[in-house]
Amino acid sequence: MQKILVANRGEIAMRVMRTAKEMGIKTVAVFSEADRHMPFVRYADEAVCIGPAASAQSYLRMEKIIEVAKKTGADAIHPGYGFLSENAAFSKAVSDAGLIFVGPSAYSIEMMGSKIAAKQAAKKFNVPMVPGTEEPTKDIQEAREIAARIGFPLLIKASAGGGGKGMRVVNEASELEQQMQMAKSEALSAFGNDDVFIEKYVGAPRHIEIQLIGDQHGNYAYLFERECSIQRRHQKLIEEAPSSCLTPDIRKEMGECAIAVARSCNYYGAGTVEFLVDEKLNFYFLEMNTRLQVEHCVTEMITGIDLVKEQINVARGNKLSFAQEDLKINGHSLELRVCAEDPMNNFLPDTGKLEMYQPPKGPGVRIDDGYEQGQDIPIFYDPMIAKLVVHAPTREEAINRLCRAIDEYYIQGIQTTLSFGKWAVQTEPFRTGNFDTKFIEKYFKPEYLMQDEEIVVSGKDETREAGNIFKVPSEWVNTPHLRIRFNRQEEKFYVASFGEKTMVNEQEIRRSPATQPSWTEVPVNSRMVLNGIVGINLYKG
Repeated sequence: MQKILVANRGEIAMRVMRTAKEMGIKTVAVFSEADRHMPFVRYADEAVCIGPAASAQSYLRMEKIIEVAKKTGADAIHPGYGFLSENAAFSKAVSDAGLIFVGPSAYSIEMMGSKIAAKQAAKKFNVPMVPGTEEPTKDIQEAREIAARIGFPLLIKASAGGGGKGMRVVNEASELEQQMQMAKSEALSAFGNDDVFIEKYVGAPRHIEIQLIGDQHGNYAYLFERECSIQRRHQKLIEEAPSSCLTPDIRKEMGECAIAVARSCNYYGAGTVEFLVDEKLNFYFLEMNTRLQVEHCVTEMITGIDLVKEQINVARGNKLSFAQEDLKINGHSLELRVCAEDPMNNFLPDTGKLEMYQPPKGPGVRIDDGYEQGQDIPIFYDPMIAKLVVHAPTREEAINRLCRAIDEYYIQGIQTTLSFGKWAVQTEPFRTGNFDTKFIEKYFKPEYLMQDEEIVVSGKDETREAGNIFKVPSEWVNTPHLRIRFNRQEEKFYVASFGEKTMVNEQEIRRSPATQPSWTEVPVNSRMVLNGIVGINLYKG
């Protein structure tokens, strides 16, 4: 394997290419017209545009991607995650073209891609299952019979589903028919397949997954677990490794079950087996992801294993470079997905330009990102712009390190999940480890993020539901070096300047270092004055 084409974009494309370069492997990027100026395009040894911004016309074009691989002399394709990474037809097409697919076989992807087939395979190895159906539910009459057997509440799930699509919770019999129709319709629209199955709904579970890897010689190892219970819309926001709730015995049992699932489909490469864990620490097989996960970083931090390097070595036909007994958990790692979403508005995606983008640094901090300052966040793709990952000797130290890193992460121009992340990890349920997948629903209110609010000096009004905070006068525009923070609890203003010496309310604000603001408290009665120009008239409350 001398040259790898990475059939993906953004931070995961960069992640794969970096390891490839360390291994002496040349890289090829494919990109859409919207991504022409992205860092991963410049980073690759070669880059080829494969179509317009829409994924269906670019990153999902199997034939075009394989054609580019052949033209550039690539002998392997790494799919990253998302897009074509769990598409059995793509894996087969790559192999049929005489290229190496850096991932599992088409057979394994197809079997684990069907939740029903996956459960049937895993059941042969006595992997614990949530009570439910093993075959697609044919009609509403059969659904009623199943409901009578397993009881309410129950969950209707698309067989080919993921990301919360084609999924409906049914609390009582009167809802069953309507919710089943909605689930089937959603599944057909999203996946082209309206097969659904029914299972007992585990009301307040934890979502814990096991990372594993296998080679083509029958060797397997599990790299412990990841806790992924902090979610919105069934999509993860904060992940950690290890979980705060598992005992060594349960961890070992779950790891061995994960390997049994992998063996059931002759799996090789990196994969993740997801489990639901109830309050009594009973665990149930959920599904297997036949690709690298977004949150693989926290596993790398606690094990020291480069999972992309292992993927490439397995694809080359090599044996695993380590055995199960070589693996030990070292410290604790947390990951926050930094998404262009507004936590104040139900986590709706936000778009715009990264007017300021300064990621944090320092010990134990890792940033996997795919954007640079000045770039637009497009509407065509997933809103995640970066992953903020920290590692420390203990969980408490990791939480404190994540908070410090969030404070040093400066993003202006778009709303992000940074403020939510800092709030979440400081709550009592998170710090004590006593939480589940209903965390946001149970504990989060948008107003909790307004205790410490930063004001961007720009030419637009900054508004919240409470009203207009301030209107920026024309004389204040073109001062992007100025940052103002208002702490609602203390009712105090703080100012930092990255430019020349500034006078605010006749108080000198000294220039801050380039990487970190130096905050100065500024007394404010009714207004704030910058170099003699009134900038803010305050409102009560």
